[in-house]
This record gives sequence, C-alpha cells and structure tokens, in this order.
Amino acid sequence: MTMSKPVFDRLGLGLWIGAFLVVLVLVLVAPDTRSVLPAYRYGSQEFLAGRPLYNVQSEMGYLYAPAFAALYVPLFKLGPHLGGLVWHIIGFAVLTFAAMRQVRKLGGGELQWLLSFGLFLALPMALGAIRNGQATILLTGACWLLTLSALEGRRAETFFWASVAIIAKPTAIIMLLLVGALRLRLIPVLVLAVLFVLALPYAFAPASYLNDQYRVFGGMLTSMAVDNTSHFVPTDFTAPFTKIGLPIPEFGATIVRIVMALFTLSFVIWFDRKLERGTAGLAIFLTATFYMCVFNPRVEPNTYAMIAVPAGLAIALLWREERGGAVASVFSVMLFLTGLTGVVRHIQDLTYPWFRPIAVTLIAGPLIWWFWARARGKVTRDKVMDERPVANG
Repeated sequence: MTMSKPVFDRLGLGLWIGAFLVVLVLVLVAPDTRSVLPAYRYGSQEFLAGRPLYNVQSEMGYLYAPAFAALYVPLFKLGPHLGGLVWHIIGFAVLTFAAMRQVRKLGGGELQWLLSFGLFLALPMALGAIRNGQATILLTGACWLLTLSALEGRRAETFFWASVAIIAKPTAIIMLLLVGALRLRLIPVLVLAVLFVLALPYAFAPASYLNDQYRVFGGMLTSMAVDNTSHFVPTDFTAPFTKIGLPIPEFGATIVRIVMALFTLSFVIWFDRKLERGTAGLAIFLTATFYMCVFNPRVEPNTYAMIAVPAGLAIALLWREERGGAVASVFSVMLFLTGLTGVVRHIQDLTYPWFRPIAVTLIAGPLIWWFWARARGKVTRDKVMDERPVANG
C-alpha cells in the first residue's frame, strides 16, 4: 500500500473528475449520441401534452414513473444541450457526494486515498452509465445517501433521498424495504415519501390523465417482471445459464430471487448490529447493490454501475485494513478489468450478457464475506473484553 498511496492520493479523484468533464464536452457536442436523454425528453413532452407516456407494445422507451416526467420538464425546457448538461451534473454530483460522505464516516487514516483509489477502480464500470446520462447514477447516489441518513435516524434527509430515489427509478423500492427493515421507526417516513412521489404529478396534470398513466405503468412493471418472451436480454444471474443453453424457468428464478432477498436481509441486519457505524453503511449498501444488480430481473450491463463505487471503496478499505496483499490486489484488478469489458466493442460482444453477473459475484461475494468476518471478529473481541476478570479493591 505504501507504493500505491502517493500515486492514488489524487490521481483517482482527478481521473474521476477529468473523465466527467470529457463527458460534459461530448454532451455539448452531440447530446443525443450514446444517450438515453431522448427518452426522458419524450416523457416530459408527452406529459405536457397530456398524451400517453408508455408504449405497452415495447419493453424499451420511457419506463419511468409519471413523477420523473413531471420533474424533468425544466430540463426539457432548457433544450438537449443545456438540459443534458444539467442532468449529467446532478447525477454525478449526487453520486460523488455520497461516496465522499461514506468515506468520511469510515474514519481512520488515509481518507483521501480511500476515496481516490476507490473512484479509480470504479471508473471503468461506472463511466458508461455516466456517459449515457442514465438515471441509474442518480439512483445510486440517492439510495446510498438514503442508507446513510436512515442509519443515523435523520428523518428529513431520509424522506428527501427516498423521494429522489423513487423518482429516479422504481427499483429503489428494494432499498426502501431494506431501510424499513433496519429502522422500523422510519417506516412512516418511507411510506410518506412513496405517497409524496405518487401524488406529486397531480399538481401538474389532470387526475383522470394520471390515473390512466398509473394504471398502464403498474401493468407494464408487472409484465416486465414476469414476461421473458420479449427481445430484452436480462444481464442478471440467469444470463450465464441462458448463454450455455440451460435457461432457468421463471418460477425457479423467482424462487432464487426470494431466497437471496432473505439472505440479503439477514446480512444487512447483521452488519447494522455488529459493525462500526461507518463501516456498516458501506457493507449494507454494497450488499444491497449486489442484490439489485445480480438478482433484479430488469438488469442491463450499465445497471452494474450501481455497485461500481461501493465495491471500489470496499476494496480500498480492504487494502487499507489488510495493508495491501494479494487478495486486495486481485480484487482491484478484477473490478477495473470488469469495467473495461464494456469499453472495447469486440470484448463487449464476446462477454455479453453472461460475464458481468459472474464477475460481480466473484468480487462482491468475498467482499461481503470479509465484512461478515469483521463483524464476527468484533463480536469475539467484545465477548473477550466482557469476560476479562476485573480486579477488585
């Protein structure tokens, strides 16, 4: 670690910001190239005109809640160049702020190195979603800040970040359920956030129109979760089996998702109870994003941007706590190279769609187990301290 520290004290953070500045230039030059923003603008345009937001015959296009269309209207009004620029800045700023807040809560020494090295490792995997302007980036930052705020019992912040996360993508409900299980007293706040997001569009459009849109939206989400006959190719845990000609039946895949959801809940409860507060936040969010990436039926390659930064910070923390070593080095190389598979076109074609769920499982699984072992070690140390005889007199 002493060899890497002087290099990555600033290099990783510099590359993270520098790559984003390049993205902003590309957005100004060609706002609709390799971008999902046309779909967002389409949603706001149809919302303003009172036309249907969703095409039920297509599993692509606008797939977000009516609240997203309503709140994207100001960016739509700014036009593709300036609006795209502001949207990219919002998502990137929220995610970077979440990573910085997490690092501060980890405590200890070399915090600048932790942040810089973690962002460096995450950059290849996260850059595609950042470049495309996907709401996944905003979703990741909002869910992370929601986790940290809820663990500290901050009700107002929890409400705000829960609302932002749900607006960004409906899959945020997974994070809300985990947070509610960890902090039962915050369940009313989380429910209020959901109701707020559902009610928000009614301030800008007729109730009859929105009622129809919610009905179609709910039906579309349900059909996408259970229908595997469309040309959408999921990149979840079922992809490797499909690739080798052994597709998992939908009922079997659902059972696996339920079982893994129970395991995820068990892990995050253990981390919350046994780990130090700052470390617990990182461990909980890493575990949650692992589930949301690998076991969410609606996963595409850029969805894995969710786990990129928490995995990068977890590897940096492992490196700091274990003073480097072969294990930390292997995980560092694996995360960085896994991200690069989406950069080179020929490699991307070769590894699509089976590689990322396998690679992320091989990275996140041992990291989650390392956090588990740290929690068990802490329990053992506390038990020894409690049983140590105390001198009288």
